[in-house]
Amino acid sequence: MVETATKLVVKDYKSDVKPTWCPGCGDFGVLSASLKALAELQLKKEDVVVVSGIGCSGRMTYFLTPYGMHGLHGRAIPLATGVKFANPDLTVLVMAGDGDLFSIGAGHLPHAAARNVDITVICMDNQTYGLTKAQASPTSKIGHTSKSTPHGVISEPANPVLTALSSGATFVARGYSAKPPQLQDLIVRGIQHKGFAFVHVQSPCTEFHDTFDYYNERIEQLPDDWDPSDREAAIRLALTDDREYLGLFYQTERPVYETTAREWAPINDEFDVETYLAQFA
Repeated sequence: MVETATKLVVKDYKSDVKPTWCPGCGDFGVLSASLKALAELQLKKEDVVVVSGIGCSGRMTYFLTPYGMHGLHGRAIPLATGVKFANPDLTVLVMAGDGDLFSIGAGHLPHAAARNVDITVICMDNQTYGLTKAQASPTSKIGHTSKSTPHGVISEPANPVLTALSSGATFVARGYSAKPPQLQDLIVRGIQHKGFAFVHVQSPCTEFHDTFDYYNERIEQLPDDWDPSDREAAIRLALTDDREYLGLFYQTERPVYETTAREWAPINDEFDVETYLAQFA
């Protein structure tokens, strides 16, 4: 008799650690969508690595059963790049917040996108530093009052989707934590994409900056006839101020970093590191 593989379900990817987020936190929606995406793809747990930084989003690695790495603040993408380069066969996810990716870690996303590292970056954007009790973050809107900006934010907020598009990401999408099924689909497609995938998620913090009502009034699906191969159109749409478009903004194909780099400098049992380095001495 031929044995059939047991189908993996959501609970197989869910750890015994209970989420410590505040009730109503948008990150619950991200966790649900991520669990269902992994189950839909039937990825083996040992073939998946989830890398996170610091912040409420950084706890994500504790709630999932695949391999996890809880790194330094802002350093999730470099860690994920190293993991992917060491073993290109792994599925590598970065799960980080707006502060992690667009403040202390802002210098890493453009380089990883330009190199087209084959990882999927999920940005949980709540426009506040929730873990440290409500300072303004890089994505906080102008006028937002917080402990660090009692008179209101006066700096232009970071635009995650625009940053990813202008940096050369080959897959750029936006989801909303209040719409887990759509977010699940975007995460699935991001993981399936061969190259740097960036999924921006509006994931409100109910404790310090509850913006569910704000986004419920402003979200809009990308048009049915939207062409995700048109990067210039995607950039124009990312600049829209009065609407928050959801869906796949842009997707294209080009060689991935880890494959190109290995072809240039093969790493195998016959590779002599000392000889290779000597040519640069």
